[in-house]
Amino acid sequence: MFNRIIRFSLDHRLLVISITVFVLVYGSYVVKNQLAVDIFPDLNRPTVTVFTEAAGLAPEEVEVQVTLPLEYALNGATNVERIRSQSGVGLSLLFVEFSWQSDIYRDRQIVAEKIELARARLPVGLTPVLGPISSIMGEIMLVALQAPPEVSPLEVRSFADWVMRPRLLGVSGVSQITVIGGGVKQYQVLASAQKLREYNITMHDLELAVGASNQNTSGGFLINPNREFMVRNLGRTNRLDDIGQTVVAYRNDQPVRVQDVARLQFGSPVMRGSSGFKSSSAVMVDIYKQPNANTIPLTKSVETELAALKNSLPAGVTMDTHVFRQSDFIERAIDNVKEGLWQGSILVFIILFLFLWNFRTTLINILAIPTSFLVTFLFMRAFDLSINTMTLGGLAVAIGLIIDDAIVDVENVFRRLKENRLR
Repeated sequence: MFNRIIRFSLDHRLLVISITVFVLVYGSYVVKNQLAVDIFPDLNRPTVTVFTEAAGLAPEEVEVQVTLPLEYALNGATNVERIRSQSGVGLSLLFVEFSWQSDIYRDRQIVAEKIELARARLPVGLTPVLGPISSIMGEIMLVALQAPPEVSPLEVRSFADWVMRPRLLGVSGVSQITVIGGGVKQYQVLASAQKLREYNITMHDLELAVGASNQNTSGGFLINPNREFMVRNLGRTNRLDDIGQTVVAYRNDQPVRVQDVARLQFGSPVMRGSSGFKSSSAVMVDIYKQPNANTIPLTKSVETELAALKNSLPAGVTMDTHVFRQSDFIERAIDNVKEGLWQGSILVFIILFLFLWNFRTTLINILAIPTSFLVTFLFMRAFDLSINTMTLGGLAVAIGLIIDDAIVDVENVFRRLKENRLR
C-alpha cells in the first residue's frame, strides 16, 4: 500500500504540490476564521438553569415551598438525565441536565412548559426564571470599576447596570453580564414609628400609598365628532419630592403625606457580599460568552466596546479590563505551539541542510511540519472540534514526533537515493 502511495506521488508530482498548496492556503483560512478557540473543550451536557428569588424565606422554607415543587414538575421530562438543586437564603437554584444528543433550545422550551405547570404550587409573587445559555467555562472577562471617595458607589453601580450591561449584551456572542458590588440604587422610604403613632397610621397604609403613587393610570377616552383624545393620569416619577408629596391618609380633614411620617433617600439594600480590586472596593463586571462563541475574537469585540464606554464613565471612575482575561491563557498556549514550530523548523534546517547539504530535502521537511498541523486542523473543523489548551498540548507533544520522523525518514530516503545513483 505504501509503495503504491509513493509511486502515485512520484507519478503525479504536480497534483501533490497543488494539494499541498491548497491545504496550506485553505487550512490557514480555516484556522484564522472558522475554527473555534476555547480554554477547554465543552465537557458539560446541555443544562438549563432555573433560579427563583424568594425574599424573606429561610433555606428550609425555600426547599419545601419552591425547590421541591419545581423538581416534581421537571422529573420525567423528555431527555432529562439529572436534576441538581441548591436552596439558600431567599434563593432556589435548579440545574436540569439533558442527554448529549438533545437540542438546548428545545430543552429550554420543555423546562419553561413544566415551570408553568408548577407555578400554581409556588408561593404568591414568585417567578422562576431561566438562566442564560452559557458553557461551564463561559466566563471570559472580569472588568473592575473603581471610584474615588467623593463618588458614590451607587453611581458606579448604576452606570454598570444601566449603561455598560446593555451595551455589552449587544455584542454578538455575549450571553450574560453579572454586576457585583457597589450596591443597587433604591428609592427608600424610612418610616418613623413615632410619627406613625402620632397620626394613627399603620405601616400597611404607608406601603399601599407609596406603592400606588408611582404608576400611570388610564382615564378612558374623550371623544369629539372628529377627534379622539386619550385621558391619562401620569403618576410615575423619579424624584423623591414627588413621592414625599403622596397622600397617605386624612386626619381632621388635613392630608397626611409620606414626608410627614417618613424620611426619603437614595440608598442600597442590605448587602450580603461585596467586591474589591487591588485592596480597595470596586464594582466588578463579569462577562460570559455563549457556548459556541470564539473566545479570542469575542474578547477583542468586548474590549472595543469597553474602550468606547470609557468616555461615558462618571468623573474620577477608572476602568481596568485586565483583571481576568480567558483569552490570555489561550494565546499563551497558542504561542507555545508557535514557538515549538519555529524552533523545530530551525532544528530541521540545521540538521538536514548542514549535514546533508541539500536544499530540496530541507524544504520538504520544513513544509511538512505546518502542513501536518493544518491537515489536523481541517479534520478538527470537519468533526466540529475546537482549539483549546488540551488539543494544543497534544499538538505541542506531536511536534517532536513530526520533527523526528521528518529527519530520520527523509535522511534515509536521501541516503538510499544517493546509493542507488552510485550503483
